[in-house]
This record gives sequence, C-alpha cells and structure tokens, in this order.
Amino acid sequence: MSDSSQSDIVTVMTDRAPAPAGHYFQATVCGGMVHVSGQLPVRADGTHPPEASFGDQARQALDNLLAVVRVAGSSPERLLKVTAYIVGVENWPHFNSVFSEALGDIKPARAVVPVPELHHGYLVEVDAVAAVDSK
Repeated sequence: MSDSSQSDIVTVMTDRAPAPAGHYFQATVCGGMVHVSGQLPVRADGTHPPEASFGDQARQALDNLLAVVRVAGSSPERLLKVTAYIVGVENWPHFNSVFSEALGDIKPARAVVPVPELHHGYLVEVDAVAAVDSK
C-alpha cells in the first residue's frame, strides 16, 4: 500500500493480482473501508485467458479480488458487499456455486448483474467493499 496525495486515502497495488489496465488503483482504503476496483479474470501476470470456462473465469476473478482485499488490510470474513457482473443470466447459478466454494460460510451482501458483454470477451467481473481488519 502507498499513501496518495490525500492523507486519509491509501491506494492499494499488488502483484498478486493483475495491474490495472486503466486510470485507477486496484483498491482504495479510507475510513476503515476497502473499495476494490472491478477484477476481471486476468491472471496476476497479466495474461488473458478469455477462452476459459465461466467457472474458471469466476474463480480467477474472485482470487484476484481476495488477493487485493488481503493486501489492503482486510480479509474475506470482512467483506461487506460484492457485486458480480456476468455475461448471460444463465451463468447466475454457476457464479453462485463458485462464489459459495470460494467463501464457504462467509455471506456478504451481494448483487449479481447480468450484462451483455465485458472487456476482452470475459464472462465475469467482480468488485467489493470490505472493512479493514481491526487487529
């Protein structure tokens, strides 16, 4: 993490998730809250596997999100809200299955938003808000 020009906002960047492809940070932390930018199923090394199955893409996007959450000083247990953008409402049950596998008994507030398409032909993108760990 590194301090931004505003002393109460901390920006987050990690090589455990793909580098942003645009004008944003992987996350910002302010007021005890972590705001994670949308995570596509891009591998941490930046390679793009859009031909992967929906399940594999959902796992990668969630892995990216959780890596950023941890580096930002939070944890999966502190997730407050997750939003998933999925191509095709028929993928909702698949996302739900992967999400429950990834988080187990952790059940943050969540929205699943069907969309017509995502960048690079991907099928899923996730973002989140989490509370900073209180340790």
